[in-house]
Amino acid sequence: MTKLTAQAAGTFAIAPTPFHDDGRIDEASIDRLTDFYTDVGCDGVTVLGILGEAPKLDAAEAEQVALRFVKRAKRLQVIVGVSAPGFATMRSLAKKSMDAGAAGVMIAPPPHLRTDDQIIGYFKQAQEAIGDDIPWVLQDYPLTLTVVFTPAVIRKIVMDSPSCVMLKHEDWPGLEKISTLRNFQKDRSLRPLSILVGNGGLFLDFEMERGADGAMTGYAFPELLIDVVNLSKAGKRDAAHDLFDAHLPLIRYEQQPGVGLTVRKYVLQKRGIISSSAQRKPGAVITQQARAEVDYLLSRVARVDRRANLQPQSSAAG
Repeated sequence: MTKLTAQAAGTFAIAPTPFHDDGRIDEASIDRLTDFYTDVGCDGVTVLGILGEAPKLDAAEAEQVALRFVKRAKRLQVIVGVSAPGFATMRSLAKKSMDAGAAGVMIAPPPHLRTDDQIIGYFKQAQEAIGDDIPWVLQDYPLTLTVVFTPAVIRKIVMDSPSCVMLKHEDWPGLEKISTLRNFQKDRSLRPLSILVGNGGLFLDFEMERGADGAMTGYAFPELLIDVVNLSKAGKRDAAHDLFDAHLPLIRYEQQPGVGLTVRKYVLQKRGIISSSAQRKPGAVITQQARAEVDYLLSRVARVDRRANLQPQSSAAG
């Protein structure tokens, strides 16, 4: 598989880690999930991200999950989240993933970083730990990780590390940050850098218009992410917004902290892609009332996008 570059674009799905009801890793569902992302037209898949429940896996399990995705994904670029408290664990998972055929790795900041110098210093050490030959993605998600990157700090990290080829942009509000980074590139103070956006896709419609290269996030309908990215790039602004707006209530519902992952897994289970909506403990459990609300939201999305019609035809109109 080709390595990740600063020209990466399109839609990279953030994959949940499928578990059996008893918490064991579900490898058959990993295979189906990988095939699904391939079949719908994703350009890549990112595994062991925040919604991949990576902190609930031990080192051997993280390697097992990463390698299963990598080996199944024949036509997708796979990015492996390697964030870890220590660099030894990070280095080991990064090297094993790349040796197996991953395209690159993703590194998030530990929550204790506060000053700009601490942030810049940490990523310099992280890049040294994994080695100069492994392309990596800088994850900027202050809402969850509590570490705030200014555009100038991002520029410094990227310019100091030639192997940093992508920013996973998940700031909120973050539209001005994308514009600032693209302006840095116009004045040649920032080299080429792929910017893929996350945060559940909440602002994908306008993030594309600000200069994002695509999406790297999770949603139970990655087809929607692909369509919005492609329509926006084709200059079909109203069509992109109309489709996005139809899905936005479900995107919003999925964005609930803790519960959101269970909602996403529930819909993926309804779609026949994973066998269980279970999270590994500790984790939220979707209630009967929440399932009914999601089913109602699906019926409303299906009025515009028939891919959301996961129930008998007569009930979809609700």
